[in-house]
Amino acid sequence: MSPKSPMPNRRTVIQTTAATLGSLAVAPQLWAQNAPVRIGYTMSRTGPWTGGAQVSQEPNYLLWAERINAAGGLDVKGVKRKIELISSDDRSDVETVVRTYEKLMGSDKVDLVLPPWGSNANFAVAPLANRFGYPFLAPTALSRRLVEMKLPYFFLLLQQPKPMCDAIVEMFKANGIRSVACIYVDDLFGLENYAAFKVALQGSGINLVEDKSYPGGVKDLLPVLRSIKDKNPDAFVGFTYPPDTILASRQSKEIGFNPKVFYASVGTAFPLYKNVMTPAGAEGVMGMGSWNSKTSPGAKAYFDAHVASQKKEPDRWASGACWAGLEILTQAVKLHGLDRKAIRDYVANTTHKTILGDIRFAGSENIGTPGTIGQWQNGEFEVVWPQSRATAKLNTQKPSWS
Repeated sequence: MSPKSPMPNRRTVIQTTAATLGSLAVAPQLWAQNAPVRIGYTMSRTGPWTGGAQVSQEPNYLLWAERINAAGGLDVKGVKRKIELISSDDRSDVETVVRTYEKLMGSDKVDLVLPPWGSNANFAVAPLANRFGYPFLAPTALSRRLVEMKLPYFFLLLQQPKPMCDAIVEMFKANGIRSVACIYVDDLFGLENYAAFKVALQGSGINLVEDKSYPGGVKDLLPVLRSIKDKNPDAFVGFTYPPDTILASRQSKEIGFNPKVFYASVGTAFPLYKNVMTPAGAEGVMGMGSWNSKTSPGAKAYFDAHVASQKKEPDRWASGACWAGLEILTQAVKLHGLDRKAIRDYVANTTHKTILGDIRFAGSENIGTPGTIGQWQNGEFEVVWPQSRATAKLNTQKPSWS
């Protein structure tokens, strides 16, 4: 320093230092505001759950992130931040699901999580979500036991076994069905739905002529279907997964088993079903349903966006619930940022406007939308029950298999 240069006074040094420290303090805050929102999930890309997972869930996760990012990012209390999806294949294995979510929520500390596919996976991971405090809006879990666990961070978007089975029996009674046969997969989904169905039948005057369980991954249902055909029931109900739904349909066609009502569960509402069976072969078949593009203007916009982005139609069952859950999560983050407790409280205590209608929760259970039944008619899976939600009139006599 030159002898003629003035020495900075103490005040100047303090002000300069404070400004430097202030800029360093602001930098991490600015970085955090611009950092992507890290959202983790595991999904079945291989193994027996793949069919359902790759129809009802992962395409919707990808579409959601694509559309949000194209609009500038997720609105986090007024700040747009891009979504970064962190995902992996769980190989349709419950232990892999649990380990992955434990890592995502525990050591990786992602901002948010999206649920895995199916009742079994969600049942296994639900306690973890509660322990780590991550809101779960599950679109493909059907389990009364999950409701009874009273996990405050876990929400089930689909109608649970009791309202679904009550709707089936109400439809039967209103349309003169007097006898029914039932098959069900021997796991949480099948057992709970079968139990709820038996309760719903009590006092209905409808005779359960046969009921049989079968193991997951079954390759042949002909023996039980032949036995059921011999009893000539008015209706058939299968609490089945996608491969079993198609197997039961194909083998029923093979042996000429064609009751007035043929109702199967997961997979019936998939576009794959009408493609495999052909639209004429699918005609009149019923299954779990919740929506189609006629349900609401939002549903039509979602349907068209899904086809444009994913190059395939969404299913008419859990895809709608999945998108509704993402709508709820988007609004929660807009209002409450990434405060997971505040998100949970918002989800639990708000009536949510969605493509399916108003959704609200009592504990973990969606009590806003009723159990609905769909039926393939002229290439579309129409909502036919209850009548208040119907997009088409119920066909009470299934045509012959084509």
